[in-house]
Amino acid sequence: MSSTVTRTRLAVAAATAGIVVLAGCSSSGSSDKASASSCEPAKGKVTLQYWNTVPGMDKVVDLWNKQHPNVQVEIKNISNDQYGILGNALKANKAPDLAQVGYDELPNLRTQSAFVDASACKAATAAKSKFVPWTWSQTSFGGTGVFAIPQDTGPMALYVRSDLFKKYDVAVPTTWDEYATAAEKLHKADPNLDITFFDPNNAEWFNGLLWQNDAKMYGYSGDKWQVSVDSAQSKQVADYWQKLIAEKVVRTDLAHGSTQMYAAYQKDQIATYVGAAWGYSMFRDNLPKQAGKWTIVPMPTWGANGSSGDWGGSTVAFMKGSQHLYESVQFNTWLNSDPDALALENKLGGLYPAATAGLDLPALQQGVPYYNNEKIFDVFADASKKIDTSFAWGPTQKTVNLALQDAMAKAAAGSGTLSDALATAQAAALKSMKDQAIPATAGK
Repeated sequence: MSSTVTRTRLAVAAATAGIVVLAGCSSSGSSDKASASSCEPAKGKVTLQYWNTVPGMDKVVDLWNKQHPNVQVEIKNISNDQYGILGNALKANKAPDLAQVGYDELPNLRTQSAFVDASACKAATAAKSKFVPWTWSQTSFGGTGVFAIPQDTGPMALYVRSDLFKKYDVAVPTTWDEYATAAEKLHKADPNLDITFFDPNNAEWFNGLLWQNDAKMYGYSGDKWQVSVDSAQSKQVADYWQKLIAEKVVRTDLAHGSTQMYAAYQKDQIATYVGAAWGYSMFRDNLPKQAGKWTIVPMPTWGANGSSGDWGGSTVAFMKGSQHLYESVQFNTWLNSDPDALALENKLGGLYPAATAGLDLPALQQGVPYYNNEKIFDVFADASKKIDTSFAWGPTQKTVNLALQDAMAKAAAGSGTLSDALATAQAAALKSMKDQAIPATAGK
């Protein structure tokens, strides 16, 4: 992808990072459920509306349309205002049959009865076996229903400038303790070199770090949300990065994907990048002269905790009001599990597939020239197997993320700490739910 497309994709992925809500948050109503009769195939030709944000998806849809003359799909790109456009369409009862929805936005839209349950369609429930297990658990609320089909994911790993580690005789870290030690050694060897940067305005990335440490930000029991954004596990992550910031071994002045970020890497001022699978093309496309200097290894772990985190990814949701659920299921499962479709999505849109078949794509089985011909996607495939399926987002996640970012920016500037930012986000979560009459209480 071009650098422009890369940045667009990064913005989309960051906006759509997340996961699922539990059953009790939904409002009641027939719009949440699909009856058996609603999954009957249509008589005659059908045209479906599919709205998405992925570059090149029109070519994928063209492939479907050529193969399925009786079920045609019309596509609309809504990347300029994804959720604003969807929200307005829902209010006007003009939502499409299918729409790309980030995992973290599913809870919010669920409370608005935006989806239809496709579990009345046998093909929808049978699709479960086609996807990486943790992704499927994110699209059925409380283990029931099929409200969306997983599309792509963002398992996280550590990108390493192996030449810099070799130059300064520093071992590539496998744990976060080792990472902190490496940060000190690298900075001592070269005062202009930091191990990475911490972007305080990127809550989605930070949430991926919390996810890795088994931080349970939300739960649901007794008809009430349990909010634990500032849990002990979350504070452990916050305190860790606070120490690195205090010791001045990580940068806090760089925005993810910015020209300044690439310039810092270009000048050999940063030695690693904590990122997701979809970011592999960032350095390839923007720093071509560093080909052969990068390697990708598993994300550092917390002691014996071998879990990984996720940053990014989307689903294709079954939207309320669709008159063609049977055909929507046909297209949605094909779109996100057919090898030919997945290959095009990976090539044109940079998607890292949620489908198990996608992990076997030739492009993901081969060595990547920029990374010394290493099979970097093996690292991401392994990470995907180690992502906690019980992690859940709340129904007001966007509000919480904004509060977290504002407080983290203040902490990075020396006003308060990252742990304080978690407390601020916790308060924002409880207030935003109260304002929307969503039962919630502070959890542990």
